[in-house]
Amino acid sequence: PSKPRSTIRLESSSFDDKNETEFRNFIVWLEDQKIRHYKIEDRGNLRNIHSSDWPKFFEKYLRDVNCPFKIQDRQEAIDWLLGLAVRLEYGDNAEKYKDLVPDNTKNADNAAKNAEPLINLDVNNPDFKAGVMALANLLQIQRHDDYLVMLKAIRILVQERLTQDAVAKANQTKEGLPVALDKHILGFDTGDAVLNEAAQILRLLHIEELRELQTKINEAIVAVQAIIADPKTDHRLGKVGR
Repeated sequence: PSKPRSTIRLESSSFDDKNETEFRNFIVWLEDQKIRHYKIEDRGNLRNIHSSDWPKFFEKYLRDVNCPFKIQDRQEAIDWLLGLAVRLEYGDNAEKYKDLVPDNTKNADNAAKNAEPLINLDVNNPDFKAGVMALANLLQIQRHDDYLVMLKAIRILVQERLTQDAVAKANQTKEGLPVALDKHILGFDTGDAVLNEAAQILRLLHIEELRELQTKINEAIVAVQAIIADPKTDHRLGKVGR
């Protein structure tokens, strides 16, 4: 049986993850006292914090514990490892912790909040960060320091590209009409017949894009007119309009 994990507490109240020595000692402490993924005899490389190869050993350690973050993602890796340590601590002392609830938890409020998981979303939770990062990597979305911004970008991409309607629309093929290029005046001559033809094609495509833009502008104008054409008067506010 594994040795019970004591309460998670750092000896220093001012731990600085940017201090390389403190950071390495912290990782060793987590593995020795809390996580204990390696056997004692296999922790030598990780404990050798003064070795120039320590970053390589730490990178291997992250892979071995299935951490989704890389060695460059130091803060995220720390959060994730702390989350792992907490889960292991709870696993060893489930009976002790199972009935504990936050001091500010009220049964009446929880009933409504638990029905909507996003209300209780903890953006600092290592699992949340790891999940958002995994989705961003999968969808090739650029990384951002704010995980909520990345989550919003993921939502927009899924809505615009991955819904059934979006996929069906993308799969639709547009049948174009044949165009006689010789009937369209280019307006200038490049001196090369092939370049002239290419320029004509580009001009026609640009005109098509302008038509689509004009259609959207017209739709926006109609929508605005629908709002202002039927104003509602609120005499209490002393103004007309919605």
